Parts: sequence; structure tokens; C-alpha cells
Amino acid sequence: MRRIVIWSASTLGALLVLLSYSTSTGRAATHISSPAVAGADPAAGATTGSAGSSSGSSGAGTTYTGDVMSTQWGPVQVQITVSGGRVTSADAVQVPTGNPRDEQINGYAVPVYESETVTAQSADIDAVSGATVTWQGYTGSLQSALDEAGL
Repeated sequence: MRRIVIWSASTLGALLVLLSYSTSTGRAATHISSPAVAGADPAAGATTGSAGSSSGSSGAGTTYTGDVMSTQWGPVQVQITVSGGRVTSADAVQVPTGNPRDEQINGYAVPVYESETVTAQSADIDAVSGATVTWQGYTGSLQSALDEAGL
């Protein structure tokens, strides 16, 4: 009798855990910042969206915005600043933030990707564990910005 009670309680507990598990199904994206992304279409096509754009400013370098890359969780877009033939900064202007899990993952992964971009001076950066989908979109958009910059 005691085994049945213990088995029932553990089964009920496991069932409650499974039912409370939340999956990442959100597809919405939020702009982190959008100074040079005014014409970007977050709901753009299959793999790449709007073409990259660039804007120059004296002394601070030239800004290049990569293509919008559609991922299964939402669009990703990267903007780089180039000065003296070197990437001086990288910013993700769009990342998936459709749910708290996306926000948590991208909250720690995107700053790593941005820092590694400046260090590597290329799109050859390592993926952060748990943020592979964002990495795929990030490196794709980054490569298009680097191509536009001629790097």
C-alpha cells in the first residue's frame, strides 16, 4: 500500500512538472536600438531580409547594417562601426525577444557575440551554448555587414 501511495505521488509530481514546462514558441522580435534600421522590415522573407545600409559620420567611423536574418525564433540584425579598416563596435539591432526564455538567452549571449566580433574582426566567432539559433542569425547578418564594409 505504501508503494502505491509513493508511486502515485511521484507520478503526480512528474506530471505537474511536465505540464508546467514552457516552450519557446514566440516569434516576435523587438528592436534593441534602431538608428540605422528605419527601413528594415522585421517580417522579411525566408533567409535574408532587407539589404544592409551604411551611414557615415566624421571621426566616429562608418556604420554598416547587415541583412535581417530570419531564424525560427525571429529576425536577427547586426550593425557594425568601422574606423581605419577595423571593426570598432558591433551591435545587435534586432534579436528574438518573443518570450522570457529568448530574452534570458540573448541577454547573456548577444554581448558575448558583440565583443567577440570586435576581437575576431570577422564573423568567425564561437557560438554561446544555448544560443545557437541567435548565433546563426547573428553571424549571417554580421557577414553581410562586413561584406558591405569591404572587410
